[in-house]
Amino acid sequence: MTDAPRTPTPTDVLADEYVATLTRLSPMLATEMGLPGAEESLDDLSPAGHQAMTDAGRAVLADLDQVEPVDDVDRITQHAMRERIGLEIELAEAGEDLADLNVIASPVQDLRDIFDLMPTDTPQDWETIAARMQAVPEAVAGYIDSLRYAAGRGQVAPIRQVEACITEAEGLAGETSFWRTFAAGASVDGKPVDKSLAAALREGAEAAAGAYATLAEALREVAPQAPTEDAAGRERYTRFSRLFLGAEVDLDETYEWGLAELAAITAEQEAVAAQISGPGATVQQAMADLDADPARRLHGTQALQEWMQTTADAAVAALAGTHFDIPDPVRTIECKIAPTTSGGIYYTGPSADFSRPGRMWWAVPEEVTEFNTWRETTTVYHEGVPGHHLQVGQTVYRADLLNTWRRMACWVSGHGEGWALYAERLMKDLGFLDDPGDLMGMLDGQRLRAARVVIDIGVHLGKPCPAEWGGGTWDAQKAWPFLKANANMADGFLRFELNRYLGWPGQAPSYKVGQRLWEQLREETRAREAADFDLPAFHRRALDVGSVGLDTLRAALLP
Repeated sequence: MTDAPRTPTPTDVLADEYVATLTRLSPMLATEMGLPGAEESLDDLSPAGHQAMTDAGRAVLADLDQVEPVDDVDRITQHAMRERIGLEIELAEAGEDLADLNVIASPVQDLRDIFDLMPTDTPQDWETIAARMQAVPEAVAGYIDSLRYAAGRGQVAPIRQVEACITEAEGLAGETSFWRTFAAGASVDGKPVDKSLAAALREGAEAAAGAYATLAEALREVAPQAPTEDAAGRERYTRFSRLFLGAEVDLDETYEWGLAELAAITAEQEAVAAQISGPGATVQQAMADLDADPARRLHGTQALQEWMQTTADAAVAALAGTHFDIPDPVRTIECKIAPTTSGGIYYTGPSADFSRPGRMWWAVPEEVTEFNTWRETTTVYHEGVPGHHLQVGQTVYRADLLNTWRRMACWVSGHGEGWALYAERLMKDLGFLDDPGDLMGMLDGQRLRAARVVIDIGVHLGKPCPAEWGGGTWDAQKAWPFLKANANMADGFLRFELNRYLGWPGQAPSYKVGQRLWEQLREETRAREAADFDLPAFHRRALDVGSVGLDTLRAALLP
């Protein structure tokens, strides 16, 4: 990448100033982005804190209206900011920010997860962690105020989410919770921290654990007001779909497409099953044969971490300079076992200066001790290269082209997760999934993502349920056997998955729908450019736009 640095424009200045405002209002966002901020503090999650965020959004949009775009980069920046910030304001006006509670991506999790991103290399790092743990009670108190305010207006998350979050909060308040084990394990260069610092960490851990006990009690207080119905309804769901896609789609057509896509992927799996286990073999039989293959089995989390790292590094080495132009700082990825046990697999991006590399995390449940590589090769491509790590890392690297808001503060699930699924299919096309077992693993993941489209839209919009799954209207009870039939995962993982869909409307479909929109955009570009179409060049142009909404991406690539 040898493009000359771009001279910042008035639009860039506004965008960068807005990031400064965001990091002042949200120390946690500053940590996430690896930018300077109040590292010892946490966000103000009270109604006043949320209002300050909304006011900041309104102010920057008003300022943006006074600035003319200088070039196409400005045009896309303004398009993206109006779409993203405008929708955040719309959601805040609907009270969604104050009532935020679910099993995967709400303050219940965020206040704990931010500690995963904090450096632990020096005594000063641990002092900062101790101070930030002391800030947990204030942040939790503000969050409780928001939940109670929302409840007073009749906005409470469904009881399924409330009860699961009570259990999670109780776990984080327990004697063996993250806070206490994290503090107890504090070390520098392999040696425990000194006694005074260890005591400060213990005090911080006790404060944080006590705050979560208070949170659990507050959730029990609002539980009687929680609706038993999981469905968000069409009006709310439409907003959330736009939030996670950055695009408006026909939800009814998308639901029908989800059913058709699921059937097509199932047929692909059946063909691969015959390659693995012989003619007439079922998908389940082929998977059982793959699970029984000792060459595809890993024992213990250390073996899993080492295999993830080796596989991720090999993908970088194979793709760099051939199919993708991967900058040197982006060629480093860390694969880590997360300190939690939720079952999630996720990626966290690098800091602005790459001093903290991009990381792939696996939160392994305590009871899970064996892993099968055929299932997870595609996961490494999804989270690593050419998936999230390439996408996010390249965007962070492009300081010569993109302002800080475009590089660090804008993330759209349909763009990011859609790209990661697109990357999985791309690796098949490039010959990296020629092994039938690894291909079965990719198709297994894609099948789950297609099933998500059906479940998520089906339940939240009250769509008719196919007769073979119970008829009538979709609900959680019908979704469970449907999910089990279309995902080869342990029940514990799947229960978490279903609760996630039910409590986070519109997010789960953004993977497969985002992939669909990425593929449509590629084919439209191919048709427009005809013989001049170059796939690596298309990927370079597309990724250089950054993680914007998919309607904004279309405006950038097909103006």
